[in-house]
Amino acid sequence: MTSVSSQTITPPTPPPVEDLGALAARHGLTVSGARPPLGAYVGQLWSRRHFITAFATARLTSQYSQAKLGQVWQLMTPLLNAAVYYFIFGILLDTARHVPDFVPFLVTGVFIWTFTANSITAGTRAISGNIGLVRALHFPRAALPIGLALQQLQQLLFSLGALVVILMCFGEFPKASWLLAIPALALQAVFSTGVSMVVARLAAATPDIAQLMPFLLRTWMYVSGVMWSIPVVLKKAELPHAVVLALQCNPVAVYIDLVRFALIDSYTSAQLPPHVWAVALGWAVLFGVGGFLYFWKAEEQYGRG
Repeated sequence: MTSVSSQTITPPTPPPVEDLGALAARHGLTVSGARPPLGAYVGQLWSRRHFITAFATARLTSQYSQAKLGQVWQLMTPLLNAAVYYFIFGILLDTARHVPDFVPFLVTGVFIWTFTANSITAGTRAISGNIGLVRALHFPRAALPIGLALQQLQQLLFSLGALVVILMCFGEFPKASWLLAIPALALQAVFSTGVSMVVARLAAATPDIAQLMPFLLRTWMYVSGVMWSIPVVLKKAELPHAVVLALQCNPVAVYIDLVRFALIDSYTSAQLPPHVWAVALGWAVLFGVGGFLYFWKAEEQYGRG
């Protein structure tokens, strides 16, 4: 019998595997959902400006589509709120006795406050309310809170027509000072959009923020001089300096005062405190820029939970 010697066969050495990260970079591939540089991010937002506008308009159109009165509720909601506040604060608490032109004062405050409050409320649902869109498509997520804030701005502009009619019914007619409302509302829009982006990021990580927000906004409204005059209260009550400063620099109160100063004669004739425009600009820059950067920093986290 012939014996056959066994021979060990060595398998061929596999070729070296190229690092996958280097391979992806060489072919121009990037991580899905990765946060782009700030300049590129701003460019992406600008290239999608038509989508943001269409998104805001579509949301505004569909907001009351199930109601029989439809878009009339865009006007009726702030007017009904103003009527309730007039009954409670103007009649029952007799606030009107201490405030000249109380109805124009109140309606202006309610309309301006509603814009900021609704922008912030919409921001809490910017990611969670559009989670399907966030997970399905690649786009700069800041388009959502910006679009929702734009929706509220469109609604405010629609409501301003009713505000003009109310002012004229109470003897306030268009004059040159009304033009000051334009920069005031522009600064408020930047501020509100920035706050909306801040709460959008917070609510995306902690959904309970959306449940807490109505209580925070209600408290904020009561200290913003919507239904009562901050200067009148400061004259009658001796408050700590920190409280006085907080009331005077309250961003929403500042924007409301600027619009009232522009539209209502009894305010236009008074001397506007010199700090108001500087404070309004400061809040707009702080939250407009800071809120945008804060939201952009978490771009990779949205829709991943």
